[in-house]
Amino acid sequence: MLTCDFSKMSMPANLHLAFQAVSRFQKQFNGPPKPWDENDAEQFYQIVEKLNSENRDQVLTDELNKHWIKLFAKTCQGDLCPMQAVIGGIAAQEAMKAVTGKFMPIRQFFYFDAIECLPENVFQSSNEPVVVPDLPTKQTRYYSQEIIFGESFQHKLAESKYFVVGSGAIGCEMLKNFAMMGIGCSDKGHVYVTDMDSIEKSNLNRQFLFRSWDIGKMKSQVATDAVKAMNPNMHIRAYIDGVLPETENIYNDEFFERLDGVVNALDNVKARQYVDRRCVYYQKPLVDSGTLGTKASVQVVVPFLTESYSSTNDPPDPSVPMCTLRNFPNLIEHTIEWARDNFAGLFTIPAQQAEEYMRDPKGFAERTSKNHSEYDKNEIIENVKRMLGADHPKTFVDCIKWSRHLFEQQFYNTIAQLLYNFPRDHITSKGDRFWSGNKRCPHVLKFDVNNKLHLDFIVAASNLLAHVYGIQQTRDAQFIAKEVSQIHVPEFQPKAGVTIHENDEQLRADNERQKNLNAMKKPGQESEADLILQRFPQLDQSLRIQIRPHEFEKDDDTNFHMDYIVATANLRVENYEIQTAERSKIKRIAGNIIPAIATTTAMVTGLVCLEVYKFIQGHKSIESYRNAFANLALPFFGFSEPVPPKRQKVRTQTSFQSTFS
Repeated sequence: MLTCDFSKMSMPANLHLAFQAVSRFQKQFNGPPKPWDENDAEQFYQIVEKLNSENRDQVLTDELNKHWIKLFAKTCQGDLCPMQAVIGGIAAQEAMKAVTGKFMPIRQFFYFDAIECLPENVFQSSNEPVVVPDLPTKQTRYYSQEIIFGESFQHKLAESKYFVVGSGAIGCEMLKNFAMMGIGCSDKGHVYVTDMDSIEKSNLNRQFLFRSWDIGKMKSQVATDAVKAMNPNMHIRAYIDGVLPETENIYNDEFFERLDGVVNALDNVKARQYVDRRCVYYQKPLVDSGTLGTKASVQVVVPFLTESYSSTNDPPDPSVPMCTLRNFPNLIEHTIEWARDNFAGLFTIPAQQAEEYMRDPKGFAERTSKNHSEYDKNEIIENVKRMLGADHPKTFVDCIKWSRHLFEQQFYNTIAQLLYNFPRDHITSKGDRFWSGNKRCPHVLKFDVNNKLHLDFIVAASNLLAHVYGIQQTRDAQFIAKEVSQIHVPEFQPKAGVTIHENDEQLRADNERQKNLNAMKKPGQESEADLILQRFPQLDQSLRIQIRPHEFEKDDDTNFHMDYIVATANLRVENYEIQTAERSKIKRIAGNIIPAIATTTAMVTGLVCLEVYKFIQGHKSIESYRNAFANLALPFFGFSEPVPPKRQKVRTQTSFQSTFS
């Protein structure tokens, strides 16, 4: 049996007997034990004892827990949506393992319980009389939940006010659970949900409140309409503003003070930390959760009882050195990130700068002069000149010519210059081979119109540039191949004196030297960048230009964005002889798609909602709450009590009085 909670080591064995006892009880008494019936629970326990004595291989003696067994009997007719989500997510993953043969299946039994969700005076065995929940008098849609917690608790659920931050994969499942549980379903109750994002095509495989016709709409608003259809009694309001310092006028004191709790469904640490600070300030309980493929975690934050989310921090993800991306890639991830930056540097940022300059030339020049370094100023000026200069493309053939020269620059000239500075047999000052270890020696690419990857690059780059200038696009690869084969590109000659930084330390040192040189200039000496407005192209030469920047969109297969990223990344891979990647992998990395699957999402939201039960009941003991860590692939399930907050004694009363006596 797979153990998941080491504070209840004998629970799986007890439940193994209890589930067998249910079948025997039903056969013997023509039905399961009645809810919270002491006589039925006692008879049920006798059956369990008999089963235990018959089990000669493993007889439970001291580990047979009568209190647990009787609670099982008293609640076995109940049914909880969060429990369905947990078990359903795990079972669905096991089914996929059976079909695909991927990941390790559970061997053999796995029992999960959340006995801590019951009122504290019930699940903790004591000599005090157990207070039986007030059983439902009539069958409602929450009848199976009321069997376990009672009718008055259902009213508490309906009157509670919860804030769900995010309505993506986790947020959708969370709202569905809330609707099934009946949270915010009375006149006094309410659920608030916010999400700044709109629905994309890639969301549809795991965010089940959305449909294809919802693409482009705001997530929170569509999710709100979907759960209202599930439970028309639910009072829910959608926001489209993120929970940020800039929106504290929206999520203000009045907003937070009326809440009973907050549930995070976010995908980044910075936002989580800010929500955590707000909850600490307003003393509101918070449950944070997250998934990464088959991995999942849940953290419970209870005011004055547990540490906050921000009390501990994961180490930051290591960043790739800039020089590695520019000149010395050795992984497919490096070439993809370079291609993504290259896309923005060609089709997004320069077009935005040119568009802003045309809108307000003087203001743009002033902002550029004040807010940017000398290097950035020159780069911005060159970008605007290139976009609005007299030689900008006017026909699609011009776009093809530009793309052909871009290919030569990126995959031949730059590499040839690198090999000129550092030949294949170059030896460092320490006597080591330069091209060794993680430094892969590249080779130049000679353009071949019959090479599909080379032509794909030309097709994508030409169409992207044509879109920027409002030129008619075409997917006619034969026409583009015919035109590009007629373009003459002059042979590149490497230049002496070109500096190529071997590492980021050299790059930083060079930038610092340049900064110091600029600072040493006398006030009367104006640099060329200080005359920015005069250096920009005259607008009367470009009045008819309509610039349209590209905003990277990974899910639209007609916009050539991913076509360009895939071709560029794999061409650079060819330069450095790295293993190529499929389009799907490049799309995932370039689009920063966090792996998410519905099974893990279902399980983690179920675990969160089990903690919400405890919040609403007002559990006071830290032993009642559970942080969770799970990996459905291994499989591993770990539950632990939250860490209490650090307590510091600032000053005793005596010393306080003596200080001010």
